[in-house]
Amino acid sequence: MPVPAALIRPLARGNFRLHASNAAFDRLSLSPAGANAPIELRRAIERAEQDPDDTQEFSCQLGEGPAARDLRGSIGPLSDECGTDNLFLLTLIDRTQEMMTERNLRRELVSDSLTGLPNRAGFEELVEQRIAAEGESDHAILLLDLARFSRINEHIGPLAGDELIITVARRLKSSLRSGDILARTGGDEFAISSRIAGGRADVREIARRIRGCFDHPFRIGELKVSVDCALGCTISAGGDTDVADQIRHAQIALKRAKQTDRIEIYEPEAAMLSDNRFGLETALRSAIEEDRLHLAFQPLIELATGKVSGFEALARWDDDGSRSISPTEFIPIAEDSGLIVPLGQWAIAKAASTIAEWDAKNGAPVDCYFSVNVSAIQLVRDDVAAVVRQALAANAIGGERLMIELTESAIIGDPDLALSVLNELKSLSTRVAMDDFGTGYSNLAYLQRLPLDVLKIDRSFVDHMVDDRDKVAIVRTIQSLAEAMGMKTTAEGVETADQARLLSALGCDFGQGFLFAHPMVADTAFDYWRQSLAKPIF
Repeated sequence: MPVPAALIRPLARGNFRLHASNAAFDRLSLSPAGANAPIELRRAIERAEQDPDDTQEFSCQLGEGPAARDLRGSIGPLSDECGTDNLFLLTLIDRTQEMMTERNLRRELVSDSLTGLPNRAGFEELVEQRIAAEGESDHAILLLDLARFSRINEHIGPLAGDELIITVARRLKSSLRSGDILARTGGDEFAISSRIAGGRADVREIARRIRGCFDHPFRIGELKVSVDCALGCTISAGGDTDVADQIRHAQIALKRAKQTDRIEIYEPEAAMLSDNRFGLETALRSAIEEDRLHLAFQPLIELATGKVSGFEALARWDDDGSRSISPTEFIPIAEDSGLIVPLGQWAIAKAASTIAEWDAKNGAPVDCYFSVNVSAIQLVRDDVAAVVRQALAANAIGGERLMIELTESAIIGDPDLALSVLNELKSLSTRVAMDDFGTGYSNLAYLQRLPLDVLKIDRSFVDHMVDDRDKVAIVRTIQSLAEAMGMKTTAEGVETADQARLLSALGCDFGQGFLFAHPMVADTAFDYWRQSLAKPIF
């Protein structure tokens, strides 16, 4: 036979007497009585002796270290017809190479190929094993995220970025205590599991040591790179075996740590808030896909004449008709989740279709435009000009009928990208406004280059401006700047007639606010526009 095989007679306690064997079996160097046989083989022999009518199968390892061999075997009785009373046939199959391949694949599945540390799956497995072994001891899981790593990676290149990750892993490993588990759970995210006895005090001490790893720059080739990190943590009592849930809690804390720039320890209230936000995100996704949002329109009034110049189109959401969800609640969720892109696309398309409907209802193009907000995230991730072009073409309207509003932070965040997008929009005859002007830190050199039509003066400067000389001076400065660059101005948050008159006296072109009207549904806004033709609003 090509596989190791032998005829044996079982003896007491798993020993056996060897009656015959082939050369392959002899090369295994088992003692004739089986004294050095693996325990799995000896137990199979005992079972065979107790139940001589059945074949017993087993797996075992022979030898130790690199020379160890993995074997699969079976022991079955020989037929009595052969005159071999109480003799059994033992066969073994060498599975060493197969098991080595399996172990290597397993190692790859639970290890990070770059650092050699456990990956997310390996980390969960190791923590579960330790919890099972240690029982009641408390432990903490800390998640660490490198700050600005994506930007650093872009500038120094992916190979140098990999070297930075490896160097960070080495420093982290040197800072940990014996028994701590370190893993790389994402591109620039590491996880640490540590036994603790002193609760939050222990966690903060671990965090202090981790933060100390980033006190000095990392040398990458000829470069010195300074890196910081955000740290989120969860503390789990002994016996809590749901590691995946613990990691989720640490991720909630990590997200908050990125905002506060300090170590954050998970609190159940934060999880409830996160769950609520996730539920709202799911509902918002469905609302966008099923076209269950609507636009509300707030008029933009020409202060010199009191006529309606246009309307700002604002996204509104009534969740299943039961309650109105504030934009201050769902817009940040849309931005965090990336839903702001389809939401922005929907708003542009809906505004264009609504103004086309107004034209049809009026029997001629209405003499006003719609202004639509575009998020900084949509500006970066989406082709805004293509979205506008498609909306104009689908509704057969000219680009002058739409104005795109971009926040000051969106424009100054990436001025070159903003310039490119704005030039494309201008080629469609679409106008562009800078929203919330004065609240950021605009570079006037970039501002001069940008093809803007309108600066929108933030409501914080309009509020109480009648009694505040400093605010009047700020508005006058913005107005002078706009005039010098050939731009119009729109004041937001106009709530009193005195504010409107003062803004008009300062030269502000347009006003928007509750003095004139609250945001209205499309039909009401259309009637408002028609009434303004007969009688000026202001």
